[in-house]
Amino acid sequence: MAKMLVKRIRQGNNSTLSEIYVDDVMISYGLEDAVRERKIKGETAIPAGEYPLILNTYGAMNARYKRKFQALHQGMVEIKEIPNYSYVYIHIGNNIGDTAGCLLVGQSWELIEGDYELRRSKKAYIALYQKLIKLMAKEQVFIVISNEVNK
Repeated sequence: MAKMLVKRIRQGNNSTLSEIYVDDVMISYGLEDAVRERKIKGETAIPAGEYPLILNTYGAMNARYKRKFQALHQGMVEIKEIPNYSYVYIHIGNNIGDTAGCLLVGQSWELIEGDYELRRSKKAYIALYQKLIKLMAKEQVFIVISNEVNK
């Protein structure tokens, strides 16, 4: 069983910045909405915990990514079994307006007006996706999300 670690490191006004590791190697930064006690649909970070990853091969986002990434794309990496959440993906985006409750990835970050934003998201996504696809072809992969947030 392989694991991908999302280590939350900073909390913005409405954003959460993390470091993403695969095989104990940092691959990218991650961005989510704010960590909240009570869920607000599309505006709340994924609860800390361990969840299985699957490849979702249907839906509009899958079709967009298939067109964008062609042969590389084998399905959206979906985080499953999150209580009271559905269709939570790992995908491209730069700020909390792009999250829709999902996990975004980027190669670097900036703090802008109190919230974190990612940069070079497409490059980070491709690197992470290639690693995850290889692992998922061999074994079940889980994502572990940990709260170690600093303000």
